[in-house]
Amino acid sequence: MQHNFFLPILSRWALLLLMTALMLPVLAVLASWWPAGDSGTQSAAILREMASTVLPDYLGTTVLLCLMVAIGVALVGLSTAVAVTLFEFPGRRLFEWALLLPLAMPAYVVAYAYTDFLQFSGPLQSGLRNALGAQGRMFPEVRNVVGAAWVFTFALYPYVYLLARTAMGERTVHLMEAARLMGAPLRRRMREVALPLARPAVAAGVALALMETLADFGVSSYFGIQTFTAGIYKAWLSMDNRIAAAQLATMLLVLVAVLLGLERRAQHRMRFAVTKGARAGSTDAQAMHLVGRRRALAWLLCSVPILMGFVLPVLFMLRPLSVDWAALAWSQFGEWALNSVRLGAITSALAVAVALGLAFSVRYSGHRAVRAAAQLASLGYAIPGAVVVVGLLLPVGWLQTWAPDWQVGYWVTATAAGIVWAYLVRFCGVALQALQSGYARLPTSLDDSARMLGASGLQTLVRVHWPLLRRSVAVAALLVFVDVMKELPATLVLRPFNSDTLAVVAYQLARDERLGEAALPCLALVLVGLIPVILLSRTLRVAAR
Repeated sequence: MQHNFFLPILSRWALLLLMTALMLPVLAVLASWWPAGDSGTQSAAILREMASTVLPDYLGTTVLLCLMVAIGVALVGLSTAVAVTLFEFPGRRLFEWALLLPLAMPAYVVAYAYTDFLQFSGPLQSGLRNALGAQGRMFPEVRNVVGAAWVFTFALYPYVYLLARTAMGERTVHLMEAARLMGAPLRRRMREVALPLARPAVAAGVALALMETLADFGVSSYFGIQTFTAGIYKAWLSMDNRIAAAQLATMLLVLVAVLLGLERRAQHRMRFAVTKGARAGSTDAQAMHLVGRRRALAWLLCSVPILMGFVLPVLFMLRPLSVDWAALAWSQFGEWALNSVRLGAITSALAVAVALGLAFSVRYSGHRAVRAAAQLASLGYAIPGAVVVVGLLLPVGWLQTWAPDWQVGYWVTATAAGIVWAYLVRFCGVALQALQSGYARLPTSLDDSARMLGASGLQTLVRVHWPLLRRSVAVAALLVFVDVMKELPATLVLRPFNSDTLAVVAYQLARDERLGEAALPCLALVLVGLIPVILLSRTLRVAAR
C-alpha cells in the first residue's frame, strides 16, 4: 500500500473542490473589498456614507447587545453550574438536565412568545387593564435592545452552564474539599478555587453565545434592532446595494473572528492535567449539603432560567394554539414540515458523507493539507448565515454578468442547490466534530491490523470503522438535521420559490402579527430541538457515572 498517497478517500482535486465550495462565501465577501476601477471608488464612497449614517448605530447597538448578553449568560450559566456541581440539595439531579432545555428553543421563538404575551394587546396587559380599569400601557415595550438581551440570555446561557459544569465537575470538587480541610470558609473557597478554575470555561461559553447573538436575524429583525445582521439584509433586500451588504458582512465576519479566537484560546486554557483521583465520581469528596435559605436560593437560581428560557415560552405558545386550534392551517403545516424535513435529510446525508471522508482522511494519512482542510471545514459553524448568503450571491451575480447563458442564478436561487450549499458551509463542521469525537475512541491498532491484512483505505473504512462509528454517524446526522430545521437567515433568502420551511413560516407569521398561527410551527421546532437535548443529557449522565 502506498502510505505517501495522502488522501485514500478524497483525491487532491476533490479536496480542493470541497474546500473551495465551503470557503467560497468567506472568500467572496473578502474579495468584494478588492479595489477594481470604478467599483473600488464606489466601495469607498459607500463605506464613507455608511460611516456617517448607519454604521455607528449598527456598531453601537451590536456592541451594547453583546455586552449585555455576555454579562447575562455568564451570570446565569455560572451560577447554575456552581449550584448543581458543588452543592447537594433535593432536586439537583432534575435541574442538571432541565437546565439544558432552553437549547431546544430557537431564540426567535422565545422572542415571539414573550412579545405575544407581554405586548399592549397581549393577555397580561389586557387582563390587568380590565381588572384595574387602566387605559394605558402597563409594562414598557419589550421590542428593544434590553428585551433582546433578555431573550438571548435565557436562550443561550446553556453554553456557559454546560462548559462550566464540565470543567468544575472534573477538577473542582476535590479541590474544594481540600481547601475546606485546610480551614478555608465557603466564600473564600468559591472565590479562590472554584471561580478561577471555571473562568476559561465561562469565557469559551460566552464566546459561543456571542457568536450565536451576532449570527441571529430573527430576534433583531422582529424587534427592529439595528444590528449588523439586520443591516446586511436591509442593504441587500431593501436597498439592493450589494456592495454595502458585503462591507457590513465583512465587519460582522471580523467580529466573529475575534470571538472565535477568544473561544479557541479559552478552550486551550481549559486543558489542565487531571489526575486519576481528580475525576468526578472518583474521589471521596462530597458536595456540600444545603439547608434552609441556601437551599431555597439554589432552587431559585436553577428554576428561574428554566422557567424563563423554556417553560414560559412553551406555555405562551400553547395559549394561542389552543384558542385558534380549529382555524390553524393544518394542511399547509404538513407541507412546511415536509419541506423542512426534506432539506434537513438531504443536508444531513451530504454533510455526514463529507465529514466522514475528511475525518477518515485525517486519521488514515495525517497529511498537513488534510488537517488544514478539516480545520477550515470545522470553522463553518462560526460563519453567520447572513455572511453565507452574501458570500454565495455575490459570485452568482458576477457569473451572471460574465456568462449569462450558464443560468447560475437559477440553480442557486430557484432550486434546492443554493440553500443546501449554504447549509453545508455552516453545518459540515458540526458533523465533522461529532465524527472526530467518534474516531478518538477507536484505537489506532485497528488500522494497523487492517493494513497488515492487506486492506485498502476504502475497505478499512467500510469493514472496520463503519460498524464502530454508526452511533457517531447517527449523532452527526441528527445534529445537522436539527440545525437545518432551525436555520432562519440563509433559508429566508435562498429557499426555492413556494418552498417555505417551518422556520421561515414562523418568522413571516410573527412579522405579520399573526402570532397565534405562528405558534404551531414554533412548537414543532421546539419538539425537534428537544431530541439532541435529550441525547446530550443522557450522555452527560453516563459520563458522570
